[in-house]
Amino acid sequence: MKKGILSLFVLATLSLASCKKETTNEAEIKETVEAPVTSNEAVKFNVDAKASSINWVGSKPTGKHTGTINIKNGELYAKDGVIETGKVFIDMTSIAVTDLKGDEKTSLEGHLKGLGKESDVDHFFNTKKYPEAVFEITKVTEEAGKKMVEGNLTLKDITKSVKFPASITADANGISIESEPFTINRTLWNVNYGSKSVFDNLGDKFINDDIELKVSVKATK
Repeated sequence: MKKGILSLFVLATLSLASCKKETTNEAEIKETVEAPVTSNEAVKFNVDAKASSINWVGSKPTGKHTGTINIKNGELYAKDGVIETGKVFIDMTSIAVTDLKGDEKTSLEGHLKGLGKESDVDHFFNTKKYPEAVFEITKVTEEAGKKMVEGNLTLKDITKSVKFPASITADANGISIESEPFTINRTLWNVNYGSKSVFDNLGDKFINDDIELKVSVKATK
């Protein structure tokens, strides 16, 4: 009987782990990669800020919060429908919370932007000092039948190379990049508030290091 219960527990644990892995991709993060030189034959496409977006999910033991960040502008360069290089500029002052309303929404947005207590500012995104983030595309490859976008993400003056899966469509008139949901470890960019990997004695009042992102970039001639 005990053996049967143990077997069920193991199967359930494996099933939960499998589901978690299938629903969210952990981005491959490494040190900065040198950006290639754009070829003379590449065509420039301008990022459409109104049609582009970033959705985020932050989680903790007691629940999660969702929100958005606006893309300001940018450009992509492609040759024969293949992206060679590009830069996307992100407006960090636009961080918004979408699952709350009123004072709760305003309060959390202020904390995330680093507009709260002075002692907490550097542990959040500190948008007064760092109002803009940049993602510079360095490579687009294919792995196991999926397109992989690789680029240097600069946030709070810290740059790391990030690689994530995405669907890409491109023709003579435009380019669309739609990422799958993926996670990055925020502490690699010194966004440390509530991280139990940085601070001790947080108990169950910690915030997960991983932030889930879903990126949509549209660009036209």
